Amino acid sequence: MAGASVTELEQQTIRRVYWRLIPILFVMMFLNYLDRINLGYAGLTMNKDLGLSPAIFGFAASIFFLGYMVLEVPSNLMLHWLGARIWLARILITWGLVAALTAFVWNPLSLYVMRFGLGVAEAGFMPGVVLYLTYWFPARYRARAVAGYIIAGSFSAVLGGPISTSIMTWFDGTAGLHGWQWMFLAEGVPTILLGLFTLYYLTDRPAKASWLTKEQAAWLEGELAAERAEIEQQGQHRLIECVLDIRVWLLAALFGCALVGIYGLLLWLPQIIKGMGNLSNIQVGFLSAIPPLLGVIGTIVVSRSSDKTGDRKFHLAAVYLLAAVAMLGSAYVASPVLAFVFLCIVGFSLNAGNPLFWSINASLLTGAAGAASIALVNTLAQFGGLIGPWCIGLIKDSTGSFSWALVGIAGFLLVASAIAATMRVKPRETELTGAVPSSVAH
Repeated sequence: MAGASVTELEQQTIRRVYWRLIPILFVMMFLNYLDRINLGYAGLTMNKDLGLSPAIFGFAASIFFLGYMVLEVPSNLMLHWLGARIWLARILITWGLVAALTAFVWNPLSLYVMRFGLGVAEAGFMPGVVLYLTYWFPARYRARAVAGYIIAGSFSAVLGGPISTSIMTWFDGTAGLHGWQWMFLAEGVPTILLGLFTLYYLTDRPAKASWLTKEQAAWLEGELAAERAEIEQQGQHRLIECVLDIRVWLLAALFGCALVGIYGLLLWLPQIIKGMGNLSNIQVGFLSAIPPLLGVIGTIVVSRSSDKTGDRKFHLAAVYLLAAVAMLGSAYVASPVLAFVFLCIVGFSLNAGNPLFWSINASLLTGAAGAASIALVNTLAQFGGLIGPWCIGLIKDSTGSFSWALVGIAGFLLVASAIAATMRVKPRETELTGAVPSSVAH
């Protein structure tokens, strides 16, 4: 009876926490991606209004990631010291303010400043939310908690085009502002309002949650305290393992190469599609939604196949190889329709690699070193966001076409595929715990 009582308490507590936190985190993630990628849609008309060359636009898109990388770790430390409620609200309010003020840039330098500022303001959001979840969900529940909000990024990629281009079209000229200016305002202000709501809605720790019963809060605090104690017993010196493990650096290189394609395509896709024919901005917006929508389907299909077979690395190598081949196809075919079909295949396969990558990343090391390796891989891999959009702009500027840019992206994806196929991904539990003899480790 006691076991049944604990199980019932556990289920009720986790359900209550899930439905209290995950919906608001979903909305945060949706706005995060929307405010990050809407520059690609603004570029349809903003580039002409401000006289921005492809190289300038590409650099503006890339400099975001520099600000993001520089302050990612300090931001997470501030969240730990000040509490998630205050710090996540600060992140939301400042990034929403910067996103809205981007409506008033007037030259390349002002755009660079705002995009760098957006990266600084957003820095720590993703790892901060992951850290926040460790305050509320025992490890055995975290995967489904992450899945509950991270899918918002895909929804944002699908809906971002129709929303952004509709605002740009319908409000163009209103109050003397361009459509792209209204888009930045309309998509930045809701983030500010959500940040203010976060101050009221979020709770830092279970012990402070008035919306949990005393029994629920006590059970949850006990579970989380036991997990922290177990991790601390492994010893802080084990963190060095993540720096010395060559697989961490290989995985960072792999994902960085993939991000060249992921962010390059996200930020340039509207203009690539626009260049395929005489299309209105709204038509471009709806067509831009198709590749990420297929990416959602690809994620489901490939993940299920990977889970069924137990294979991660060769599935990951296959989807990056398919994306590279499709990217080359889009670059070389003469038909705009066929070129778009190839881009849809890229969307299907490229996005399908994300959950496979994170599964491999989480399995490299265990304990504290495992947590550190995840953060290190993610930070190092952001070089893909830095160089991808900028290089596309430089190539477009020098050649007058996106074709060679697509060929360049394909090259990075081939490197990612090769690393995935050849690297060793088995966990190294022996080195960390000493509990499992190498002869029987799986």
